[in-house]
Amino acid sequence: MKKPKILKEKEIEKEFKKLKGWSFGDDKISKEFKFADFVGSLSFINRMVAHFQEIDHHPDVHIFYSKVKFDLQRFDVGGKVTDRDIEVAHFIEKTYKSENKL
Repeated sequence: MKKPKILKEKEIEKEFKKLKGWSFGDDKISKEFKFADFVGSLSFINRMVAHFQEIDHHPDVHIFYSKVKFDLQRFDVGGKVTDRDIEVAHFIEKTYKSENKL
């Protein structure tokens, strides 16, 4: 697997046109997702674990009763946002939409 490419702020902002609701700050991209309850929050995370492991990306995940917040950045490149973080953000969005039938 190739090494992730660090993105500049302009590149991140360009990607946000396709990733609605994500924010950039403190060298990470973040977004919160809402669910009906705790089981929904955990189910969402569990559906993605194998993919995260497969692509060697382990996002910071904050689990609350009915919401999950992701913070994405790569510590192996100095705690910066990379193209792999963007890939993971798209995967999270796709999973959320399919699970919530949006």
